[in-house]
Amino acid sequence: MDLRDAKVLVTGATGGIGRTLATVLAARGGEVVLTGRRTDKLKPLAEQLGGRAVPADLADRDAIGELLEAAGEIDVLVANAALPATGLLTDYSIDEIDRALDVNLRAPIVMAKLAGERMAARRRGHLVFISSLSGKAASGQASLYNATKFGLRGFALALREDMRPHNVGVSTVFPGFVRDAGMFVDSGATLPRGIGTRSPRDVARATVRAIERNLAEVDVAPLGLRMVALFAGAAPSLSAAVQRRIGGDKTTEQLAKGQRHKR
Repeated sequence: MDLRDAKVLVTGATGGIGRTLATVLAARGGEVVLTGRRTDKLKPLAEQLGGRAVPADLADRDAIGELLEAAGEIDVLVANAALPATGLLTDYSIDEIDRALDVNLRAPIVMAKLAGERMAARRRGHLVFISSLSGKAASGQASLYNATKFGLRGFALALREDMRPHNVGVSTVFPGFVRDAGMFVDSGATLPRGIGTRSPRDVARATVRAIERNLAEVDVAPLGLRMVALFAGAAPSLSAAVQRRIGGDKTTEQLAKGQRHKR
């Protein structure tokens, strides 16, 4: 799909990765509609990019329909907003579980339904879900986060087939560890030796590529980490043992501790 003059709705636009996504999509010719909770950052960014700001909290179920109505007819949905949701399940309250499920999984599904219906009627559009390699490889102390990201992957793959007859594309982008901005950086966690990172701009470029080429899935991670994810899908128990061996459990523990305040 050609992004020139396409109206693009980006959720989670006030975060580091969301900001880069919005900037790159606007530079590609998209007319961006940005949403997020932090209006102090959202409105200046929208003005800078020549777009429009529509504040919304995706944990509020009523807000999703209102957001889509306010956004109007959109050609591309980039569902980027997410909560960390790392840590032991026993450490979560029921309300925190509901919030993670609402923001990370329910909101993208509902937005895809509402926006996708209009796209299908026009026979034009693209739905993009910014997921994580945690949607392909499970790790300790991330059961809730893994659940939302595994669920998002299955949803997107099935929806892609359903939307194909209507000329609407569906893509999922799977970043690994992202430097400079985002959940990993905010947590202050460190990686085991040999585990590389990618930048927010790498994620944005992969997203553009997914839209323009109508790709089902794009991984954004060094080759070694992509191979780890592939191996985890084929041999999950052995993969878990390898993760423990190289110190992956320490990284997820650090992530959980550094992200606890964002639940």
